[in-house]
Amino acid sequence: MGVVETAIDTIKQMIIGGELRPGQKLPVEKDLAEQLGISRNTLREAVRALIAMRVLQTRQGDGTYVTSLSPGLLLDGMSFVADVHQGGGAGEFMHVRRILEPEGTALAAPRITDADLGRLGDLLDEAERLASEGVVDHGKLVALDQDFHSLIIFHCGNPVLAAVIENLSGRTVRARIWRGMTDPQALRRTLREHRAIHQALLARDAERARLHAATHILGVEDGLAALRLAGPEGDIR
Repeated sequence: MGVVETAIDTIKQMIIGGELRPGQKLPVEKDLAEQLGISRNTLREAVRALIAMRVLQTRQGDGTYVTSLSPGLLLDGMSFVADVHQGGGAGEFMHVRRILEPEGTALAAPRITDADLGRLGDLLDEAERLASEGVVDHGKLVALDQDFHSLIIFHCGNPVLAAVIENLSGRTVRARIWRGMTDPQALRRTLREHRAIHQALLARDAERARLHAATHILGVEDGLAALRLAGPEGDIR
């Protein structure tokens, strides 16, 4: 292991051990380098890597701090990984989403607020309105889709689970699915599945919410597989 990797691991251990806490400012560069027994250049490289990992953040004119270390922040890069893994790789991400998201949806059923249930209904109404237009605005449908699922998972009661689910299907993957729905029947079917999830949540029925979410995500997974089989013409990005 190189000196930079060793420095990264040492700083991580300082955080894990409580020597550095979320939101705490790091010691000045000279003192921290001496404490770790490394050069200041090596420390700078380690800090840059930890900033890229969202473990540290630099505040202009103030120094370097440990971030909040929230699961959502640390796992944020997963959405980029999902986006760049096209083809079979994207299908593997969808498979994991199919395992986790139905559980997150079931957990949200007793927790989601009445106000956000109303917000989900508004999102569905808007999506259905867009789908009825002659020229479908897929960009807006992608945004509404993301908001719909994110709002549900936000209420699952487990921030780690929420962060993982949120990042499993990147925006590029969502866009490919929606743009691949050249068949109006497929578009309407997807919106009906969203509506069924919403109805289960309105009833506070966790098991129905789980089943409808599983059915919906399986359909999305099948749609992605169909696009992949279609070859370059179906590989819409």
